[in-house]
Amino acid sequence: MSDDIDITELLESNDEDETEILDDEIISDEISITDSSTIHVAYNEMSKEELLETLTKLLETDNIMTIKTDIENIRAIFYKKHRQENESKKQLLIDQGEEVEGFDFTDETEVKFKDVYKQFKDARFNHLKKFETEKEDNLLKKNALIDEIKNLVNKEESLNKTFQDFREIQKKWKEIGPVPQSELINLWESYNHQVEVFYSYVNINKELRDLDFKKNLELKVELCEKTEELLLESSVRKAAELLQDYHTKWREIGPVMLEQKEEIWQRFKEATTKINKKHQDYYLNLKEEQEQNLIAKEAICTEIESISENKFDSPKKWSDITNRIIELQNLWRTIGYAPKKQNQKIFDRFRAACNIFFNRKKEFFNALKEQNNINLQKKIDICLIAESLKESTDWKETANELIKLQREWKNTGHVTKKQSDDIWKRFRTACDYFFNKKDDYFKNLEQNLESNLELKKALISAVNGYIPVENVKDNLDKLKEFQKEWTNIGHVPFKVKDSIQNEFRQAINKQFDKLNIDKKKKETFFFKQHIDNLKEKPQLNKYKISDERERIIKNMKQLEADIALLENNIGFFSKSKNADKFIEEFKVKIEQNKKQLALMQEQIKIIDNV
Repeated sequence: MSDDIDITELLESNDEDETEILDDEIISDEISITDSSTIHVAYNEMSKEELLETLTKLLETDNIMTIKTDIENIRAIFYKKHRQENESKKQLLIDQGEEVEGFDFTDETEVKFKDVYKQFKDARFNHLKKFETEKEDNLLKKNALIDEIKNLVNKEESLNKTFQDFREIQKKWKEIGPVPQSELINLWESYNHQVEVFYSYVNINKELRDLDFKKNLELKVELCEKTEELLLESSVRKAAELLQDYHTKWREIGPVMLEQKEEIWQRFKEATTKINKKHQDYYLNLKEEQEQNLIAKEAICTEIESISENKFDSPKKWSDITNRIIELQNLWRTIGYAPKKQNQKIFDRFRAACNIFFNRKKEFFNALKEQNNINLQKKIDICLIAESLKESTDWKETANELIKLQREWKNTGHVTKKQSDDIWKRFRTACDYFFNKKDDYFKNLEQNLESNLELKKALISAVNGYIPVENVKDNLDKLKEFQKEWTNIGHVPFKVKDSIQNEFRQAINKQFDKLNIDKKKKETFFFKQHIDNLKEKPQLNKYKISDERERIIKNMKQLEADIALLENNIGFFSKSKNADKFIEEFKVKIEQNKKQLALMQEQIKIIDNV
């Protein structure tokens, strides 16, 4: 058995999964298999800009491979922060009712980061390409050294000189870097064989050989101690990397005494086995933990998907359920990575479920916003009507109209709280203005009734004391003044309303009798005064004037029908004997109706001229 570690056994101890974990490190936007204990705590505390600056400085190092772990850790943390920022931006857009699809979340820092990271990838690629060339050169150099060892036994020089040459070859061997993996086993077998041949050749110089064996033993004991110390190393990855380095050094150390060979090898092998076991257990536990993380993330996705299937009909329900979604998103961030093969897939499912929910929320609030605008316009229209009525003094009709508007207001639907407060204040102000004015009016009205009564009594005395002049028109103008003044005085106590009105009418009629004016002119005068009084307050009396006209038109139609009927009756009775008395009565009635019809026609003209 050879002193050196069995290369085949070493390779077999690293199965395919372990090799992937140790040598094929992959860091994506979503997952990193880098041992968490190697991540510099400060990276997590840096901003994106600080991470970019650190990444740029790291590229200034001479050996690009020594910074690979730091570079990938920085990249993983950078994109974690970048995704969190984008999720916050996306949520803000959704809350504001903006379109998320097609929005460019790339920022200047990310663009610069990608450029610097590409510089690292290019540099690493060039380094690895150069490294492969160097390994081929190293293979040629080591094969040449094997040939030199092979030729040592044929040299015609002192054994000490030959042994010094052998030591020099071993030194050169150690100084030469790695060779292609595919050539490693054959190379070591050839090297070890020639070393064994050389030691057999120098066996005659036992003292020199034993001294070399002793030195090799010391070096291997030192490697055993270092390997055993790796059991205390907290970073599994670091321990695995150092173990590989120790195995390389072990292979480069020469043989030991035969009786010590198995013992020192078993010690080194036992420590190696324990570290490999720790390495395997760590990644088995990591795999199990990632499986549990996957289950937890699937449960979150299922809950969000279930929530997204529901329809919520109020902003409060949407707000409450949004809080739950945010809780689930925060919970998601506390869960570690899922297995590499499922990690991106489960993240895409999670993101899709969240997008569906927030898109439906956006659709709801867009529709609500549109309906709010419609409801707001209804309320504005009601405010405009109320504001147009607030100056009215038609107390009863306007009060009824405002009460009707208040009932309509209740059926206009919801608007936003701010809009609701503002528009309600506007409507309430218009209503309060009218009703306060109405209350003030009726408070003052009772106080004015008695004074109005005294004014009307004084006016009746003035009418009774009026002495007509020769000009009839001047007399009519004076009577018009009395009539207008009477109307302007206002109301009197209800209990004397009719009696005081009759007194005034009698006083006016007496003056008309003195003027010797016919009944038609008299009635036309009073009617015109009545219409003129209504005309003084058009906003209050516009409907009364219209109603008055309709009433007259209706009576005119009835008179025309009565006249036609009476004329028809005359034709019927004219053929009968002793019907003269009835015919005469019909003619008198017809004449009276025609006079009344003419008066009404005159009244219509008066109204139409208003």
